[in-house]
Amino acid sequence: MSTQLEVQGRNRTVRKYIKIMRLDHWIKQLFILPGLVAAMLLTGTPFSPELFGRLCAGFFATCFIASANYVINEWLDAEFDKYHPTKKYRSVVSEGVDARIVWLLWGSLSVLGFALSLLVNVPFLFMSIWLWLMGLLYNVKPIRTKDVPVLDVLSESINNAIRLLMGWFIASGSTIPPSSLLLGYWMAGAFLMATKRFAEYRMINDKTLAGLYRKSFKYYTEKSLLLTSFFYAMCSVFFIGIFLIKYRIELVLLMPILIGLFSYYFYLSFAQDSAVQKPEKLFHEKGLMLYVLVFTVLFVILMIVDIPQLSVLTDSTILPIS
Repeated sequence: MSTQLEVQGRNRTVRKYIKIMRLDHWIKQLFILPGLVAAMLLTGTPFSPELFGRLCAGFFATCFIASANYVINEWLDAEFDKYHPTKKYRSVVSEGVDARIVWLLWGSLSVLGFALSLLVNVPFLFMSIWLWLMGLLYNVKPIRTKDVPVLDVLSESINNAIRLLMGWFIASGSTIPPSSLLLGYWMAGAFLMATKRFAEYRMINDKTLAGLYRKSFKYYTEKSLLLTSFFYAMCSVFFIGIFLIKYRIELVLLMPILIGLFSYYFYLSFAQDSAVQKPEKLFHEKGLMLYVLVFTVLFVILMIVDIPQLSVLTDSTILPIS
């Protein structure tokens, strides 16, 4: 009987440490795909077995680096998560963890991530190191950017731009993506993170408690979070618009759909216990997924169909009144 209890106890311990790796968040690493697709389209890189191999290595490298960051995040946030309505039930908060195992797990995941990154190419490895360093800057004192208003959003969302670069370097290790695309992707990530905080702040519904959970919440209000989310959305649309007009004028017809996508995401953030608070759960939002599917189909169509009449949008000639 005692042996059975010991086995059950060990299994619970193993599950606890596996859980803090947040394997269910690995789906978010699909954010590297737009960078891959953009590189293939703009550099003419064909899909091949070699590219597929680099994609697999790059995807799992990104997952391991992200999990290393999640491990540190859960461990160092335990003293603050106890003030969150749902995160206080995390095993790290309620049961605690062994620091030695946490460091071993973090180190092992980091080494695995870097080793797989090297199989892709050197530029990809540098991006992996950058993503890894951002996890330390975001979570570890004395810097801990997550405690500083505005900087918390910008430092977390820059991971979006890093993932774009990672996807790009999987396809092309000798070029870099356009700055307009990078900035647009970064600002889109900032919009997602600011909206996440807005939904979370509304859910907690207690400024004092929210400030104990996340120090930056001491300086935020619902209004300021909503306004900054809107600002990031506007910046993202602006930079992405520049990219689309510069490289494929037909894609400018996607802009109303893109703006609608931002608006729909805003709408979701007002729901009770919104999935916006947990981006890994957004794939369960059928309406959002349908919207993304429509956006993707239109993107493919506009990549194929030429519409010469749209050149008037880039024509600087001032026409006289006839």
